Amino acid sequence: MSARKVLVVEDEKDIAELVALHLRDLDCEVTQAGDGHDGMRQAFARNWDLVILDLRLPGPDGLTICRALRRESRYVPILMLTSKSSELDRVLGLELGADDYVTKPFSVSELMARVKAIFRRVESMEKRFPGGSETLSIGPLKIDTNGREVLVNEQPMPLTAREFDLLLHFARHPGRVFSRAQLLDSVWGYGHDGYEHTVNSHINRLRSKIEPDPAQPEVIVTVWGVGYKLEAQPGVHAA
Repeated sequence: MSARKVLVVEDEKDIAELVALHLRDLDCEVTQAGDGHDGMRQAFARNWDLVILDLRLPGPDGLTICRALRRESRYVPILMLTSKSSELDRVLGLELGADDYVTKPFSVSELMARVKAIFRRVESMEKRFPGGSETLSIGPLKIDTNGREVLVNEQPMPLTAREFDLLLHFARHPGRVFSRAQLLDSVWGYGHDGYEHTVNSHINRLRSKIEPDPAQPEVIVTVWGVGYKLEAQPGVHAA
């Protein structure tokens, strides 16, 4: 297996060097960019397996780079580095399609755990669907796994990276009930003990985008006391 290509866009040189050092321990090929201008150029210079992106950068900021990458048809995982005081930026980054974030100051072990989780998720997807091309149709939804696009009643519906992964997980297992803990393990890819509220918030946001009436969901339904499932035939319920 060839080395994974990772771009680190970080203007604090000590942090960039530390991240690069530990990524190389994972047998990654690392390229560094020290500002937003170089980061934007490098982001589109080749196909990356991961982009680690600081949000506060000289020149174009991380949100601008993230937005530009998500306009491209090819999906690249994005891990954001943010400060603890920039909650709004973290929310905006996730809305724009970042896969995950780590707040500064961070522990290297946490960062590497997040990186490995992203690699495992992408590798699992590639093993199950080596051609990369799959279209799923469920009720009003059409899901293009290759382009990571969703149509609702034939209209494009932009989803964040995590929302898309959550919907795709449900769509590949229609009718199966998942607990919040199972969804955290399968979709987020690493332990989030005590973070079940994260699943709830993502489910609610996903419903607001794909359900005809989010207050009375027909696609992703709640199984009280257990978790959630995707209805194999949305809108059709047993009497």
